[in-house]
Amino acid sequence: MPELEVRRLGRSGMKPKALGLGGGHLAGPEQSDETAIALVRGAIERGINFVDTAPDYGLSEQRIGKALSDGWRDRTYLQTKVGSHPKYMRDWSRKATTWSLENSFRELQTDYVDSVLIHGPRHDIEEPLGHCFDVMLEWKQQGRIGAVGVGVRQPQFHRRAIEKGADIVLSFLNYTLLDQTLAEETIPLAIEQDAGVIIGSPLGNGLLAGPEPIQREVGIHDEDGKVIPAAVGSYLDPAVFPRAHAMWQWCEDRGLNIRDLAMQFAMLAPLEGKGIVLTGSANLDELEEVLTAATTPVPEEVWQDFEAEFGVRV
Repeated sequence: MPELEVRRLGRSGMKPKALGLGGGHLAGPEQSDETAIALVRGAIERGINFVDTAPDYGLSEQRIGKALSDGWRDRTYLQTKVGSHPKYMRDWSRKATTWSLENSFRELQTDYVDSVLIHGPRHDIEEPLGHCFDVMLEWKQQGRIGAVGVGVRQPQFHRRAIEKGADIVLSFLNYTLLDQTLAEETIPLAIEQDAGVIIGSPLGNGLLAGPEPIQREVGIHDEDGKVIPAAVGSYLDPAVFPRAHAMWQWCEDRGLNIRDLAMQFAMLAPLEGKGIVLTGSANLDELEEVLTAATTPVPEEVWQDFEAEFGVRV
């Protein structure tokens, strides 16, 4: 299997491999601690050296902390987030931010985290970039955090965060075969300002993972009746499902796996070496599938035919 290339994550100074491990699927009782630990350590053994998590991901921080004990912490970059712990959900105060950081460091069994992101503000970025960001910068100055940033989708939020000094922007569901809006504003701005970019959900929350996509319509609407920003373009968004299913069927008819195209598309995003892709595998088998897809080029003739049908190609 080809080696993952090393990327430079902008001015953060980190130089991780091009594919990182997202911890969102390490959340609950559907898997054991042993399975989660095996996944994290297996990813590191396979050359992945960037691990992402968040307080909102259930048992993820705790399990990653266990996985990175006994010397494994020194073998990977580690990222977590603030603003999404159930105790202080979207509370951007100094008190809540400090508590969240202290709790995360305790769960992760570490005294240093390579990057911390503001997690998922929905309608406003100014309040999170106030007291919350100030605390993150203080911890960075104290040497407890290496880099700071935001994990959110809206390009105007990315711009404001970069203007305020964010080293990294993480977005999701908007650089996939279904949606390339991340490349319209955020990626050019990040490259210009030397901010690192992290592309999350390259498989569209499962729509492009390989199995036939299934449409769901549970818990997707905000108070105003619109699909919440975090769900737009996901399996919870009715508007995107027909196109996702058509892409899946097109691949099925040709003996292809949509996962291979989806991963190659994300890995070859126009980041100029300043960004990485996160995969949210739940076990080692899933990781192996995604890693193979991420390191195996799709033939040019496949991209030509796919572009002719859907207008998308690397």
